[in-house]
Amino acid sequence: MSHKFNVLFQKDENGYFAFCPELKGCHSQGDTFEEAQSNIREAIELYVETMSQDEINELLPSRELITTTMEVELA
Repeated sequence: MSHKFNVLFQKDENGYFAFCPELKGCHSQGDTFEEAQSNIREAIELYVETMSQDEINELLPSRELITTTMEVELA
């Protein structure tokens, strides 16, 4: 059985930071976007393994987050 989880990525000079807002404290990182994706997938899988079915059912279905980057002129 599979479930969708929201994952947010942030790029900085050290690589990529990833976190799953539905799972408090579930985060990871990677030097590349692909590595960060792989690492956060593993972190989510391990996190969910520690949860009871009732806890999982409370989380799901989660709301899908839609994010974008916007450029704004500053005065």
